[in-house]
Amino acid sequence: MTDQHHEIKKRYGLVRGLGLLESTALNMTNMVGFGPFVTIPLIIAAMGGPQCMLGWLAGTILSICDGMVWSELATAMPGSGGSYLFLKESFKTSRLGSLLPFLFIWQFIASGPLEVGSAYIGFAQYLAYFFPSWGPWQNRLLVIGLGLLTIVLLYRQIRAIGKLMLLLWAGMLLTVGAIIVGGLIHIAHFGPGPALDFPPGALHFSTGFALGLGRAMLIAMFDFLGYYSVCYVGGEVRNPERTMPRAIFCSVIGVALIYSVMNFCIISVVPWREAMQSKLIIAEYMQRLYGAWAARTITILVLWTAFAAAVPVLLGYSRIPYAAALDGHFFKPFARLHAKQFPYFSLLVMGVLSIVAGLINLEWVISAMLTGRILIQFIAQISAVHYLRKYRTDIERPFKGWLYPVPNAIALVGWSYIFLTSGWAFISFGVLTLAAGVVAFWLWRRSAGLPVFPAVKQA
Repeated sequence: MTDQHHEIKKRYGLVRGLGLLESTALNMTNMVGFGPFVTIPLIIAAMGGPQCMLGWLAGTILSICDGMVWSELATAMPGSGGSYLFLKESFKTSRLGSLLPFLFIWQFIASGPLEVGSAYIGFAQYLAYFFPSWGPWQNRLLVIGLGLLTIVLLYRQIRAIGKLMLLLWAGMLLTVGAIIVGGLIHIAHFGPGPALDFPPGALHFSTGFALGLGRAMLIAMFDFLGYYSVCYVGGEVRNPERTMPRAIFCSVIGVALIYSVMNFCIISVVPWREAMQSKLIIAEYMQRLYGAWAARTITILVLWTAFAAAVPVLLGYSRIPYAAALDGHFFKPFARLHAKQFPYFSLLVMGVLSIVAGLINLEWVISAMLTGRILIQFIAQISAVHYLRKYRTDIERPFKGWLYPVPNAIALVGWSYIFLTSGWAFISFGVLTLAAGVVAFWLWRRSAGLPVFPAVKQA
């Protein structure tokens, strides 16, 4: 491991300074966002009652199993780039070695802005608490303003952004803490009440139950996104073969407890039949607990949190097309760098597309974002682990997934289940996005005078 440490440090200029605590904190920082403030009503509606907690449980299991995939790939290929790097390096000896990284970036240009746009939608949704008379046009103008503000804040060197991130994250912690503490105090005095009001046949397995569980898992995974954040900095983690899977396990369990306790607290105060219809569930919850002043205060914190979710995501996502273009795996304009050393073209494209995404329905945005990624990111990475083990024996794997191939098989089944139960519109979106990417790849390679499927490189 010492030789490998020096080799990685020499290759990437990285120092292994992240231990288990820092790695877990990194994951949880990226996982805990504004998501549950707008998705808890959706996950309740998906399952039709308190049995929605099964969605959180299934999401937890899938995240842990998929985390094994991320850990194995990240320890084998440390460095920046995440999924793009994994697909590029894993399939380098395959004729798909150029296509797969391109397709990942292609879908990322489509799905990444949807994630940022969902934060803008959440912000506009909760601002309606203070401006209930606002209509669609005011909301659209607000989203456009938020998007432009985010771009302006990020249109600078990354060092100037660090303090802003800490300030925004503090607001997130305060919001989540207030919701959970208030709910637990209420339960201690009055009991869980409505949270145990299961409808008839709540746990009876049927086609409707299966589809509802798939929908609930999709929403849960949207809220869990970020459990793999440490894998993007694998070259800077101490003892990565032990630290990364443990960090993923700890962060997933920790966030699952936060989300499930928050969900349980909310439906113990607001009956689930009302909660599933609510657009301002957190404000209604706090108003029932402590009155209008608490509702106003928590709404301000939710607004803070929604904006805090958008800024770091757009920051990170604007760097991925840039890295791919720099490697020659994506369109050259995305490699343009500002005089102040940040990828301005990629930032502007992702920022503008995020504004467009913020003008769409929230449920559509969540479903399209996740289904757009499943095939070329999550399932492709499961295939990459298999390819790595069978054909890329030249690549050392410091971490080998526990009980392989069981966790990988569970992850494959879980992601496939979410994809196939998402509805024909979103299945079509996922498939057609990739089909369009294949066409774009063919046109790009031909126009550049490059072979569409280059000759296989020997490892």
